[in-house]
Amino acid sequence: METSPISPTKNKNTARPQQREERAQRKLNAAIPFRQRSPGLLPEALEVGVRPDPANQIVETQVIEHPVAGFEGDSDKLQVSTNEMAEHLQASDLWYCPDGSFVKKIIVPGHGLDKPKLGSKCRVLALGFPFGSGMPEGWTELTIGIGQWREKIWGELTEKCLESMRQGEEAKIHLPGSSAPLAKLRLDSFTSGRDSWEMEAMEKEALAKEEHRRGTELFQAGNPQGAARCYGRALRLLLTLPPPGPPERTVLYANLAACQLLLGHPQLAAQSCDRVLEREPGHLKALYRRGVAQAALGDLEKATADLKKVLAADPKNRAAKEELGKVVIQGRKQDEGLARGLRKMFS
Repeated sequence: METSPISPTKNKNTARPQQREERAQRKLNAAIPFRQRSPGLLPEALEVGVRPDPANQIVETQVIEHPVAGFEGDSDKLQVSTNEMAEHLQASDLWYCPDGSFVKKIIVPGHGLDKPKLGSKCRVLALGFPFGSGMPEGWTELTIGIGQWREKIWGELTEKCLESMRQGEEAKIHLPGSSAPLAKLRLDSFTSGRDSWEMEAMEKEALAKEEHRRGTELFQAGNPQGAARCYGRALRLLLTLPPPGPPERTVLYANLAACQLLLGHPQLAAQSCDRVLEREPGHLKALYRRGVAQAALGDLEKATADLKKVLAADPKNRAAKEELGKVVIQGRKQDEGLARGLRKMFS
């Protein structure tokens, strides 16, 4: 088990889960636009015949409207007066996650200098996470870098927050632009872990392979967002190795590009494909996916060039033929629109 409840408290947020789910999807863009799948979008490790159902690819996120006001089960230690709250919520007690995904408000500062690292087992009190988020309620044990609890967006936010906390620290997690806290965390204790630079190359590669494997499982299950997080974690481990690094990096970037296309991020997908093509200029799946990404970005010339390279190497590639046909039609429409505009200007 990835999470081991120690003294869980009852979840009070079970009412009207459907309404909360709808609010969550609106606020966090859970209803992600997906392109129609084709064999060219499948990760490297998947067989062409495996096609996850796009209907199941909805990110399971919810926003709780009225978060728990305070921690339960340990009130003698955790209750804070109104005046103390006002003092604690000053700008000096805010911590902004570097990737912009959340803001942490420190309610009670921790002590010591150490923070959880990879492999640290953390005893955590978690309260207020949305119903259906996959996060435990109450006391639990979470291991940094290990476990399926990290795969959904709330688990990822929690892990990032824990890595910034010191022992005894209590904090609220806020989403960008939201005044109401998403949840509360208290880091009671944690075991020592290791930074990536303290690990041997073989250990990093083993962890990266496990993340790669799990990412492919999630992709097959119709969860490209969870898969992208796994592929990203694997790449972050491998990028700390001396150049040129293991060949698995190429596969991971190609798989990540497939996820990014499905998640509606063509710019990121094009960048991931660039990383692949820097190593392997003739990588057909990367060329195809970059062509799809360039078409989505409106750069039809680059899209055409990439897709023609795919067809030159593989004339029977049906996905590339279909995509090139779409690009040609899109180009004609652009030309017709430009012509109409010019006629209006000079008529």
